[in-house]
Amino acid sequence: MTEELTFPSPAAPPAPDRPGTGWWRDAVIYQIYVRSFGDGDGDGVGDLPGARARLPYLKELGADAVWLTPFYASPQADGGYDVAEHRAVDPLFGTLDDAQDFLDTAHELGLRVIVDIVPNHTSDQHPWFRDPDLARERYIFRPGRGSHGELPPNDWESVFGGPAWTRTERGDWYLHLFAPEQPDLDWERPEVRAEFDAILRFWLDRGVDGFRIDVAHGMVKAPGLPDVGRRQQARLIGTDVLPFFDQDGVHEIHRHWRRLLDSYGGERIGVAEAWAPDAHRLAHYVRPDELHQAFNFHFLQADWDAAALRRVIDESLAATSLVGAPTTWVLSNHDVVRHTTRLGSLARARAATLLMLALPGSAYLYQGEELGLPEVTELPDAVRQDPAFFRGDGQDGFRDGCRVPLPWSGTEAPYGFGPGGSWLPQPAGWAELTVEAQTGTPGSTLELYRAALAWRRALPGLGDGRMSWLDAPEGVLALRRHGFVCVLNTRTRPVEVSGAGRPLLASAPLRTEEGRVLLPGESCAWWASRIPTGKVAFHDRAPG
Repeated sequence: MTEELTFPSPAAPPAPDRPGTGWWRDAVIYQIYVRSFGDGDGDGVGDLPGARARLPYLKELGADAVWLTPFYASPQADGGYDVAEHRAVDPLFGTLDDAQDFLDTAHELGLRVIVDIVPNHTSDQHPWFRDPDLARERYIFRPGRGSHGELPPNDWESVFGGPAWTRTERGDWYLHLFAPEQPDLDWERPEVRAEFDAILRFWLDRGVDGFRIDVAHGMVKAPGLPDVGRRQQARLIGTDVLPFFDQDGVHEIHRHWRRLLDSYGGERIGVAEAWAPDAHRLAHYVRPDELHQAFNFHFLQADWDAAALRRVIDESLAATSLVGAPTTWVLSNHDVVRHTTRLGSLARARAATLLMLALPGSAYLYQGEELGLPEVTELPDAVRQDPAFFRGDGQDGFRDGCRVPLPWSGTEAPYGFGPGGSWLPQPAGWAELTVEAQTGTPGSTLELYRAALAWRRALPGLGDGRMSWLDAPEGVLALRRHGFVCVLNTRTRPVEVSGAGRPLLASAPLRTEEGRVLLPGESCAWWASRIPTGKVAFHDRAPG
């Protein structure tokens, strides 16, 4: 006899408060891309009041904390990552009072708040850079090469494409590893270090729970600024040693910041956006006296392949265990193609999410992934704002596709985002993907996320801790944690699973036959297991 399994609602498991020590080690942190989350004033751009109004949704979803992308004063040449003043809120996003109100409301709901800080560079409209003499004291300027200084000082390329140097009217050149509007600061200067100490304290004094450090691997450059000797350098980031990224000198900065963070109560944390050639280099950023978390981009980049995923997971856990740090998992963010599209289907994305949430450590969710949003690939060129889109040989330039404003309700754009349209056009087919349409709908991606986060909070074996692999057929990953089993089937054909325990949750409908569970292809499922070392068996099944 065959019966289809049903699962409890997300509200079924209890949701005990997490202990106060080491909250970041297993936290689920939700990234808010401010300009695309919620529009409170009707100008078509998301803002802090709009985000604040939707904080109860994140509490209901099951997040432990939120990460806000930059909302500081900025000309917006790179979506706010070109900061003109870290201690002022850009009028596009609200006021300093709005920022405080957001913090206060989040804390009232039991949500912690992490904000971005951008220390590698500033906007070219920053007061320091607008003063030509001051700029040469606090940014990286060099004379050019060639008989008349007409050539850049070295062969470094911008991450966004083209040379990483721009010549000034004085004839010298300044470094910008990103857009020309984002000159790199000189971290050898004590004034730069003192300024960022003051910025950190400014926001810590207002109650933020931590900082996501943009380009945490970039502030220190190799002595002498040597040539790379290769072209298309953006493609080498995260795989090769480069003279402008992941230099050992950045760790002294992070150690200093750790001491500053520890001087405040309430377990304030630092999170590194760091690209390193391998997991062991990445682990340097989360040594006991440095930062608390580092994004695991090697996991994000893994192919839909069981062996590749297991290899990345093993390397990541081994590297972080050497320094006693948790591993931090992520599948999507504001800089990469959404994993629904990147992995090739919504079915794979749902399965990958359940795998990620079952792994030891902390997890980051990017706004909209809980709705199963795909990458928007057909934006008109005229509306694109990614600076890399207008240059060559750098990032792909299509980051706008993952930044399209969220659909909240209704059947037509802007789908409840705000009363004044949206700064990037939303697809006509998103009516079925709104929060309103998916809420309470069995099998929806939103309800899958709500259930997964509720079980993750309720089960003592999830979050931080240990895991072990179970023997499984090729193309299948199976892991055991305390009282828990997770099985991922990357193949297209199903596999029978027996002895895993009581099914809890699955990314696709399961069926049982005489005590065996049939796990479909390209799906993932969770079991509650009372037998710590019980035998889990697998049997291949033909499709159908």
